Amino acid sequence: MLLRQPTSVSEAQECMARGAVPIGGATLVWATWQRDGFPELAMSLRALPEANTVEPESLGAAVVLHRIDDRVPEVLRRAAGSVGTGAVRRTATVGGNLVGSSLRCLLPAALVLEARATVLGPDRPYETDLAEVMAKRHLMLGLRWRTPLASGYRKQPAEAGGPPPLVVATAVHTDGDGRQRLRVAVRDGYDVLSESATCDAGADEALGILERTDIGALPAGARDVVREQVADILGALAGR
Repeated sequence: MLLRQPTSVSEAQECMARGAVPIGGATLVWATWQRDGFPELAMSLRALPEANTVEPESLGAAVVLHRIDDRVPEVLRRAAGSVGTGAVRRTATVGGNLVGSSLRCLLPAALVLEARATVLGPDRPYETDLAEVMAKRHLMLGLRWRTPLASGYRKQPAEAGGPPPLVVATAVHTDGDGRQRLRVAVRDGYDVLSESATCDAGADEALGILERTDIGALPAGARDVVREQVADILGALAGR
């Protein structure tokens, strides 16, 4: 297997045109390749500057999870810190987790941040929403978002080898008209759903709206966790 590490977008496009297989941090593909055979050409973005940023409102796809620190919102930092073991977090990348993993541990956090993805198209990089990235498995260069007023994250305990643990991510944003809006994303099993609600009047208003969405159809235990997280984040904002 030949591994290329492009240092520019044009080099990455050339690799794509030659059929290079993106490897992310290789935590998910290595065992499969050992079983099924290695590709002739693979590509890592770890030498591409555009894919290695860690900033208050952007994160590169080649950033390994243990590098995600307090420069980014709490919800994203805590999501990254909850993935696997320390050894996994030193290898696994943002892009590999979002595009290559069935668990997509960072997805709820990215959804509540209303993040947009920059992906590498055949002609140029362009920005798109996360739904397209997931559906078409684009080669992602990074994420961008606007800093929320507040954010939170909760991952329920789970037994190793069992079903994926419940995840609830929250963030509060300010709309253009100055109103506050709550975003909630829940990973229940392998499914991730995301909803929003106005929250100027507090947690009761927001929870009433969320109960009329798909979140209201979640199992009782999951809804309890959502209620606790919503009360926590909006209570903390009200106390500022």
